[in-house]
Amino acid sequence: MNSPHRRPDAGHTENRGSKQVLEDGSPVCRLIAWEITRSCNLACKHCRAEAHEAPYPGELSTEQARTLIDSFTKVGKPIIIFTGGEPMLRPDVYELLACAHSKGLICAFSPNGTLLDAASAAKLKTAGVDRCSISIDGPDAASHDAFRGVPGAFDASLRGIGHLKAVGLPFQINTTVTRDNIGRFKEIFSLCVRLGAAAWHIFLLVPMGRAANLSDQVISADEYEDVLHWLYDFRKTTDMHLKATCAPHYYRILRQRAHADGLRVTPETFGMDALTRGCLGGTGFCFISHTGQVQPCGYLTLDCGNVLETPFPRIWRESAYFRQFRDQAAYKGKCGVCEFHKVCGGCRARAYSLGGDHMAEEPLCSYRPGPCEGDK
Repeated sequence: MNSPHRRPDAGHTENRGSKQVLEDGSPVCRLIAWEITRSCNLACKHCRAEAHEAPYPGELSTEQARTLIDSFTKVGKPIIIFTGGEPMLRPDVYELLACAHSKGLICAFSPNGTLLDAASAAKLKTAGVDRCSISIDGPDAASHDAFRGVPGAFDASLRGIGHLKAVGLPFQINTTVTRDNIGRFKEIFSLCVRLGAAAWHIFLLVPMGRAANLSDQVISADEYEDVLHWLYDFRKTTDMHLKATCAPHYYRILRQRAHADGLRVTPETFGMDALTRGCLGGTGFCFISHTGQVQPCGYLTLDCGNVLETPFPRIWRESAYFRQFRDQAAYKGKCGVCEFHKVCGGCRARAYSLGGDHMAEEPLCSYRPGPCEGDK
């Protein structure tokens, strides 16, 4: 039996309707992207961190990182995405992965693939990695390498994928949507199929970091709409899991289209897409930087607290920014009144980067709120 004096950071959860919450009413943390190092061997045009290969000061020590991992289970059982920079450049990476795995946490690993070899792939498997994600932004070396900033990156990533396959470690392909590659999606998808990817995730560009210089690559609101409608239709043609990230309005489009198709949005008809929300920043997801700064996501550099100063569970429960994101009344413009708010929320990072207000309406959504029978 639970003690009535149980501490509020002890991780107890309960169901309120269909929504799982912590005992103080805060939402369960479902997903954490943890930048275990900012160092990186590539120079990608869209990098939010403008990363370089040299070591960065202030990275969490092994002891501090293990303490942080211990705290994750006090806000639920979140999936932990070990990312960077290039996470392979952190010397204790296998130890940290094994520590998280020992806590019963699902571990995702997000390298660029260029540093993977047979030995490191085997170590990742042994440490308990459940899936790797490798970014491929073009169907060939010329297009991918131009975006990644290093000649040979495409071939190196494909070699890395080969090593993952050899040890039986599942992988997904991530693709950032730009004006240059939007017309080659079918080619990129065909590459995913040939490689044997478990999933293909497309990421809508958020103009932060180096990506702030890619204004000519940001597609318009109407083009976003077209891409997401295309994704809804294309998903019917394959058994591979397809997902749109940093594109919260997809979950509005999914419901509009499903209603038009006479379908109910349930896990049986749409899998995990039926259970998730578009923008999860502060409501089910957060980002932790290499120095321990907690943010709503990697693209939205609002300081929600630092784990070296405040225990992570307390930040998750009490951050003023996170509480804003959990309150629909705090949203401005059409995002605050939209009937699809609970499944979308608009991209907070895009609102901030393009308009300077993280609670403003999504600037690249063309939908105008109004009565919608499908949402009922």
